[in-house]
Amino acid sequence: MRKTTLALLATVATAGFGGAAQAENLMLMTGPQGGSWYPLGGAIQNIVQSNMEGVSVQVLPGGGIANVKGIATGRADVAFANSVSTVDAIEGRGAFEEKAQNVCNVATLYPQYFQIVTLESSGIDSVADISGKALATQPRGNTAEDITRQLLDAAGLSYDDMSQMHFVSYSDGVALMKDGNAAAMTLGTTVPASAIMDLASGSDIKMLSLEGAMMDEMQSRNPGFQKLTIPAGSYPGQDEDVQAIGYATHVVARCDLSPDIVHDMLAGMVENIGDLQAIAGAMKGVTPAQMAQDVGVPMHEGAKRYYEEQGVL
Repeated sequence: MRKTTLALLATVATAGFGGAAQAENLMLMTGPQGGSWYPLGGAIQNIVQSNMEGVSVQVLPGGGIANVKGIATGRADVAFANSVSTVDAIEGRGAFEEKAQNVCNVATLYPQYFQIVTLESSGIDSVADISGKALATQPRGNTAEDITRQLLDAAGLSYDDMSQMHFVSYSDGVALMKDGNAAAMTLGTTVPASAIMDLASGSDIKMLSLEGAMMDEMQSRNPGFQKLTIPAGSYPGQDEDVQAIGYATHVVARCDLSPDIVHDMLAGMVENIGDLQAIAGAMKGVTPAQMAQDVGVPMHEGAKRYYEEQGVL
């Protein structure tokens, strides 16, 4: 496949770029440090630059909402995104004021879990109990931050009801929790989350579960939300299953990005899937058929061609 990828890239250099080999620098938006997207972006950067001559990748931090906006406006070429936010962008609702016209799906990778962590000593047992306390979440433009705002609203709360709001990276959120400057933290990532494991290494933690009416209310606000379970034992001291909001992480690209580049990038990802699985264990066992899953976002022509070649689309 490596030889095939390089041969296909030669076609890109001659046919895709007007008959002359030209360098292509892709802007790849990922996520905050401490999550899975940032190191996954680094792995894809290495895969592309090792297998696709003349194509380089610049990895940038970002977030689910900001990334889709970056693709839609042409400020980025490829990005990680969350299915619920991308569908919102296509439909022009929620955090998106108008419909995104140039966002296409490339690959569905793994489920994401919206997680709420606090300390056993905090006295917080529900979302309502966070009122009056300091809360850490991701910077505005991240899917988890948007879900946090929606969740508080569903509980009759807002950011104004918190004693303090911190819009920070996962690692900075953990530092705030460790220092006693935040009583709870929300984040959207894989299970187990390295940031939560870091927090649990020195503190007794508690994972908040979303039950019954609260989960139903969130699904009524966005039908794309899934009910997922964080299995007991996922984190130290977590003796019971925890119910969480779920959605899919996927890779998106500009619809007008060269189909050959998208095809070859996707082929390289599948060929080197072990490198990606080493970073995000949730990708273990992922197949091209699963990557081709319809998440309500138009499939990029380059990705469509690859999946058709694999017989899964």
